[in-house]
Amino acid sequence: MRLDRYTTGTYSTGASIVKQLLWYFVGSPIVKSYLIPFSGLKVNVLRWFGAKIGQGVRIKTGVRVKFPWRLVIHDFVWIGEDAWLDNLDLITIESHCCISQGVYLCTGNHDWSDRDFALQTAPIYLETGSWIAARATIAAGVRVGQGAVLGLGSVATRSLEPMTIYSGNPAIAIKSRKIR
Repeated sequence: MRLDRYTTGTYSTGASIVKQLLWYFVGSPIVKSYLIPFSGLKVNVLRWFGAKIGQGVRIKTGVRVKFPWRLVIHDFVWIGEDAWLDNLDLITIESHCCISQGVYLCTGNHDWSDRDFALQTAPIYLETGSWIAARATIAAGVRVGQGAVLGLGSVATRSLEPMTIYSGNPAIAIKSRKIR
């Protein structure tokens, strides 16, 4: 590959440079702060920068969000410590989802077969009641089905079926999820 030839091509961050700088120097430090444990303030800051967020959302310390204007979170979602929402593309999280500590949601990557290392992005979508366990990773373009579980440290490179528990790297289905 030739990194000296790399460009972002037609990719756009979706916001003006002023908005990006304000997010980088003001908004992001507040949302990520270990000194501010209050979810309400973090939710409001994300909303100020364009995120669409429902009620009852809990955001722990150390959470990183690349571009809040590319984030939709429905009601009663938990986002654990040090989660990273690397949303070069849209991330949608439906209601009652749990994103545990250290989770990485990655909406962008590079084309390893392209000499110029072209950027590729695709959205991530988490359906209602899904749980992404600690240190798990979800790749660009993945849809997590309703009630699916991605186990501790697992890596989802393909979409996950509803009400199924996945584990491993790459994640494979290990059993059905039964809720009592």
